[in-house]
Amino acid sequence: MNKTGIIMNELDKLYPNPRCELNYNKDYELLLAVMLSAQTTDKRVNMVTESLFKKYDTLEKLNSLSLKEIENEIKTIGMYKQKAKHFKNIVESLLLLDGCVPNDREVLLKMSGVGRKTVNVVLSNLYNEPCIAVDTHVNRVSKRLSLAKETDDVLEVEEKLMKKFPKTKWSKLHHQMVLFGRYHCTAKQPDCKNCNLKDVCTYYKKENS
Repeated sequence: MNKTGIIMNELDKLYPNPRCELNYNKDYELLLAVMLSAQTTDKRVNMVTESLFKKYDTLEKLNSLSLKEIENEIKTIGMYKQKAKHFKNIVESLLLLDGCVPNDREVLLKMSGVGRKTVNVVLSNLYNEPCIAVDTHVNRVSKRLSLAKETDDVLEVEEKLMKKFPKTKWSKLHHQMVLFGRYHCTAKQPDCKNCNLKDVCTYYKKENS
């Protein structure tokens, strides 16, 4: 079995049914939550959005909030002032689109604070589109397993993963790599000792040479 097959096998064992750990009930809630999650943990975002989306349970109600009120709601999240501006602008943009998050990459990318990673997460989860969103975890795991070079930027990492893995596996693989990086292959003190991928891991070999 080649390296990509070994990686898919192990991730399937660890996470047979992976899912996004951001909580949401409506499509726009996911888009807003993913934007808020930049450089912040999903756990922290969920703590904020649980209250926020319950109190203001429609886009119209969210749109009634002033910038200061949004800041107060999300102030425990990193970069909350900038994210509050993005939040308000996204809500306004969605209302112009009849309140729906479109299955349209180009339209989404024009929204405030929405980049390629956010779009990939949203399209993958809402519309089952084959996407690989490269966040900090996917980036780290990819480089440790030599699926990408240390010098590659996130777009280069994404493109290499798409070439190496079957298109039908992209969305599932993305979620699996996020969870693997979050709970096993952590930035500090990864659990290499108990990892079944250490035989194909450049990082492990380097650390133990």
